[in-house]
Amino acid sequence: MMRRLVLVSLMLLAVSGVNAMQDKKAKEILQKVSENTRSFESLSVDFIFTMENEEMAIHEENDGSIQLKGQKYLVNLPDIGIKVYSDGISIWNYMVDGNQVTISSVDADGGELMNPSSLFSIYEKGFNSEYVGEKSIEGKQFHEIELYPGEDEYDVSKVSLLIDKSAMMINSATLYGTDGNLYGIKINDMKTDVGLPDDYFEFNAAEYNDIEIIDFR
Repeated sequence: MMRRLVLVSLMLLAVSGVNAMQDKKAKEILQKVSENTRSFESLSVDFIFTMENEEMAIHEENDGSIQLKGQKYLVNLPDIGIKVYSDGISIWNYMVDGNQVTISSVDADGGELMNPSSLFSIYEKGFNSEYVGEKSIEGKQFHEIELYPGEDEYDVSKVSLLIDKSAMMINSATLYGTDGNLYGIKINDMKTDVGLPDDYFEFNAAEYNDIEIIDFR
């Protein structure tokens, strides 16, 4: 379950800076998306998360949401029963099943990779980018860009991004896992500058009766 959450975190966003080999056009588009996204103080995104494995006849589809403010975030996957809070220093992983929260520091829990905003800079972290071309879906125009890991640390062979040409924002992402699974994120709704207070990203154990707290900090 946690590995699945890490994959969601990797897929939810997009880009700035260049440390790996970059296709020139892909680089320019990714930088524009990054600049556009980072111009907002906060983001609230509703999405659909899917996992497919044709060989095993698996198709899962779950609704989710994420709120972002700088390095702070809250990921909610109600269908799976997971909430993940981070104030940029600590991470709270709350499991509805079992009424349990596990607390760790950002650095100890994978740091940047656990931060869902990492997809905004994923291609800095050993990924090469390639511009595939333009695609039209239901009358809307998109840029398609593929990211390829230069190393094996991410357990993925490719990440495919569709970027809305008019909004210059990510519309969807597909991650090809080395485990044979295909993970997808489709953004349904995005609100910007939603005015979230800092304590919104802190887990309050007092709101839960008989909660089990496991603190690794």
